[in-house]
Amino acid sequence: MTDPRATTLSLLARRESDATICPSEVARAIASDWRSAMPAVHAAIDGLVHDGLVRLSWKGRSMATRSGPYRIGRRGDD
Repeated sequence: MTDPRATTLSLLARRESDATICPSEVARAIASDWRSAMPAVHAAIDGLVHDGLVRLSWKGRSMATRSGPYRIGRRGDD
């Protein structure tokens, strides 16, 4: 399995600055059995949020921590 942290940052770097990605997109990029990769993806996202490298949102609203469904975006001036 590829590093979910690096994959998340790479996927975001290829998108518009205000675009977001779904955690399952990261999982699909790192493992053929993407569902089994989700715990590693969630842990990597938690670390990226803690390090201030990504932001979380759901339906356009910012989230301080991961809870339920969420989208991942680049850290901006929010």
